[in-house]
Amino acid sequence: MLQMRPAAAEDADAVAAMVRRRAAWMHERGLKTASDIAETLAAQAGDPDWPVWALLEEDGALLGCTTVLEESPQWCFTEAERAEPALFLASTWTLPSDGRRYGRLIARWALDHAAATGRRHVRRGCFHHRLAAYYTDDQGWELLRTLERRGRTAYILTRPAEPQPDLPVKTDA
Repeated sequence: MLQMRPAAAEDADAVAAMVRRRAAWMHERGLKTASDIAETLAAQAGDPDWPVWALLEEDGALLGCTTVLEESPQWCFTEAERAEPALFLASTWTLPSDGRRYGRLIARWALDHAAATGRRHVRRGCFHHRLAAYYTDDQGWELLRTLERRGRTAYILTRPAEPQPDLPVKTDA
């Protein structure tokens, strides 16, 4: 069984290495990432203002991470939407696929975790149209809106929180 737990400062090196590996994989496929993204996410490990959750193998090997905010960002949600209890996945990174679909597991964990903690929604955003299409077409997210953010198109997505009874991930808070 896999494990999701809050990342600690001691996880920073593993987070940076995993993100660098994924970023290289993305660049090989023509997808751009910020040059400092690995360092940014690594610095968030253990930071209560940017709570990163880590997906781990039973032996503790890091498979992925996501930043889980308890408030939906003001720049992409209305006041009424922000009043609804929700989790917002600010960033999700995984090792390149070995067929286990770690990103899908993290998303399913977020749906389950949100339902278990009284949230009605899980929300996320991304800046790649191919990633937005994958989220909507393959993972069942609903495209809520697109908007411009810092000169780029942001795709804002949502799903209802719901238990995932067959989820092969346990949560350690």
